[in-house]
Amino acid sequence: MSAHDGCLSLVKYLLFVFNLFFFVLGSLIFCFGIWILIDKTSFVSFVGLSFMPLQIWSKVLAVSGVLTMGLALLGCVGALKEFRCLLGLYFGTLLLLFATQITLGILISTQRVQLKRKVKDVVQKTIQTYRAHPEETAAEESWDYVQFQLRCCGWESPQDWFHIPSMRSNESEGDRVPCSCYNSSATNDSTIFDKISFPQFSRLGSLARPRHNAEVCSVPANSYIYQQGCEQNLSNWLTNNLISIVGICLGVGLLELSFMTLSIFLCRNLDHVYDRLARYR
Repeated sequence: MSAHDGCLSLVKYLLFVFNLFFFVLGSLIFCFGIWILIDKTSFVSFVGLSFMPLQIWSKVLAVSGVLTMGLALLGCVGALKEFRCLLGLYFGTLLLLFATQITLGILISTQRVQLKRKVKDVVQKTIQTYRAHPEETAAEESWDYVQFQLRCCGWESPQDWFHIPSMRSNESEGDRVPCSCYNSSATNDSTIFDKISFPQFSRLGSLARPRHNAEVCSVPANSYIYQQGCEQNLSNWLTNNLISIVGICLGVGLLELSFMTLSIFLCRNLDHVYDRLARYR
């Protein structure tokens, strides 16, 4: 075996092994998504998300797993069986993904102001229509989870929740905010913290009570609530995790470039193999 043939075999099996790993990873992601979809009750109590957001994320995981499995299968079969058409399709798909990621990165970096304004509009619309449609609560429950995790209230401040119809039962009642705004660490009552749970927050005690038939859980605005808006907290989170986010994006991009390089190298050098086989016929 010549040095060229040895190098070609090394590239072939490297590409096969790497794609086999990602095929297994995609299978696990797919199975995890299906597991969440089937056993939602357990994950609701563990993660804290309600049924609708959890169902959406489970479908996203399942679809991502299928796409990862499909792409890895192209690489595995194309490399192992030396099918140029599959290797070309594998390279083209990776190139399309890489170009899409680069385009998204450029758009996000150049359209930051417009993107921020769009997010603000979506959040404010979610707040204004909070629990107005009991059958469509996925956005509200997701925003409750954001407030609970980021320890914030409203987009700019808790005042974003004031005068929201679903937060009060009559005009004479004081301003109230959702239970996800409640700052349990600001009080010595540790039992209240233990009572906070998604998706309902309905066991905060006498401080919180459900509203109407939609079971909107709210607390008085003059109680222990987060005073910081989520806009600032989200900005701080992105700043603190910027290096990790950029590192992950660069890692994924370099991985895609490596796979593209291996696949196109193998695809182009298969000409020598086919020529050698033709001479032996």
